[in-house]
Amino acid sequence: MSWPPPSPRVRELIRRGAEIALNPTADWLAELDTATLAGEARRQIAADPVLAAGARRTNHSNLLFWAASNVRAPGEPVPANDTEASLAVARDIVRRGLDESALDAYRVGESVAVRMWTQIACTLTDDPQELAELLDVSLRSIAAFVDGTLTAISARMRAERAELTHGTHAERRETVALLLEGAPITQERAESRLGYRLQPVHTAAILWTDAPEADLGRLDRAAYALAEAAGEPSPLSVIAGAATRWLWMHGRPEADRARAALDQLPEVRVAVGSTGPGLDGFRRSHLDALTTQQMLARLTSPTRLAFHHEVELVALLTADPERADRFLRRTLGELETAPPEVTEALRVFITEQCNATRAAARLFTHRNTLLRRLARAEQLLPRPLAHHTIEVGTALQILQWRGRP
Repeated sequence: MSWPPPSPRVRELIRRGAEIALNPTADWLAELDTATLAGEARRQIAADPVLAAGARRTNHSNLLFWAASNVRAPGEPVPANDTEASLAVARDIVRRGLDESALDAYRVGESVAVRMWTQIACTLTDDPQELAELLDVSLRSIAAFVDGTLTAISARMRAERAELTHGTHAERRETVALLLEGAPITQERAESRLGYRLQPVHTAAILWTDAPEADLGRLDRAAYALAEAAGEPSPLSVIAGAATRWLWMHGRPEADRARAALDQLPEVRVAVGSTGPGLDGFRRSHLDALTTQQMLARLTSPTRLAFHHEVELVALLTADPERADRFLRRTLGELETAPPEVTEALRVFITEQCNATRAAARLFTHRNTLLRRLARAEQLLPRPLAHHTIEVGTALQILQWRGRP
């Protein structure tokens, strides 16, 4: 132990505080998540739903791991949290081409946890000497625990980076990276290394899961099911991370078939890019799929399958989340928090060019029911619908894709 053992009284205080920390409030966890993924340095992690979910899970796990250890042995050193779930995040960070600087997210999590722990400690005793001893021991313990955990994660990252430099998957990843970057590699050489023709039209997709205990084999099954929906017998599939696949197909998957296939593969999510010919189509489709995936992550959308053409406008408008939120508040007013059946009625009504009969048919509801919902929506809007129909329709598109609080 690199610090003096605490007195029996302080050991008891640490134990009581750790029991409180084992049941963090929703506000604490929300603050931890927000801080972990905020800032330019963590933009690449926040934009990737798999990395973002992994960072959130790891920070939650670290918090509970340290607290549980201090319930069992208050004030004693806590071993590194080198569970497989934590180390899986290291693999994904490397496979995205990021380095150890990405671990800054865990240091931010540490600072938030220290502030939370200090707040807890101040409720445990009014004695200045007891509080000073409690904080001295526990803050040393937190720092040592985080250092040990990050050392374990860094070691896994180095091992993963070494592994990625060998084998077929490494060659595929390297070739795809060269094509996406527009690097000088001949089409013939790229096709030979990938086993995939680059001249026809392409549709790219990104498949991932952010579920903590997901069956990762479903990602591969979903990739081939998606390719079958495009009539593609030999897709190009690249392992981009433990829980992410990049996919290219000749042709475009039929939406209903793709959705039916995903219904059999829970936890898998898919973002489909545009369709285009040749190398430009190969690159552009992947970038559009990435834009679609990032939009779903940014809006915390629960949607499991999204096509770029469905979300292109919403992706553009929500690139700046704060401005998008202000646009929603100004445009929708109280309608933003109305029941889903009211907002959906108005969205479909506008989509059907304000034709109530067609909108009712599309919603499988009676026309009078639709009219009542439209009247309610009109009451909640800050301005009459007729004065800004386009703005309201656009705002409702954003609301459709955004996960509700």
